[in-house]
Amino acid sequence: MHYHNNLDTELDIKVVEAEIGGVKVQPPGDEFRRFRAEKFEEIRKKYDISTIKDHPVIRAYRDFYWRIGIDPTKIRPSSEALLRRVLKGRSIPEINNVVASYNLASILTLISIGAYDRKKLMGEIGLRRSRSENFIGIGGKRLVTRGEIVVSDEEKIINIFPYRDAEATKITENTEEVLFIFSGVKGIEMSYLEKAAEKTLEIVRCFCGE
Repeated sequence: MHYHNNLDTELDIKVVEAEIGGVKVQPPGDEFRRFRAEKFEEIRKKYDISTIKDHPVIRAYRDFYWRIGIDPTKIRPSSEALLRRVLKGRSIPEINNVVASYNLASILTLISIGAYDRKKLMGEIGLRRSRSENFIGIGGKRLVTRGEIVVSDEEKIINIFPYRDAEATKITENTEEVLFIFSGVKGIEMSYLEKAAEKTLEIVRCFCGE
């Protein structure tokens, strides 16, 4: 794992990276779906949708969104959006077993998680402010960045921090190595990000190995 701390001191941004190789990307299996269903039942007993906005981790992301000019009631932090779907009894997009696994980990830990095909990344990964750069998010949404906080490799932006991943580096059926990035903001301790990383790798190893 590697750490990048305090791109902007007042925002107290931090991330944890974790890599895993030997994954086999395919549709989620029945064993995973049973495991996920059990966890969803536990989650529905644990949380009330009317009060989740006050959970310390969700509140930390919401406060961060306000600080960078995003209304979190309109564009929700990814982990909160997933949790709300579970509490409303809605399905979670599966895409493939890796995506389904880290989405589950995000719901369980409430941490925003990005996942990238390691072979499509060039050189070191870091946090920075964007320049006027073209960015295509997953699903093909195009935008020109204008000073946003981003995660990038040595060639390109791979994430608009902490909520939008790039199309070019997404997980596909050809992915064999995955880089996970766990996004932390003020109010979320590094130790908690590390625990989220451990939980995610545990789930991925269990359900996405060869």
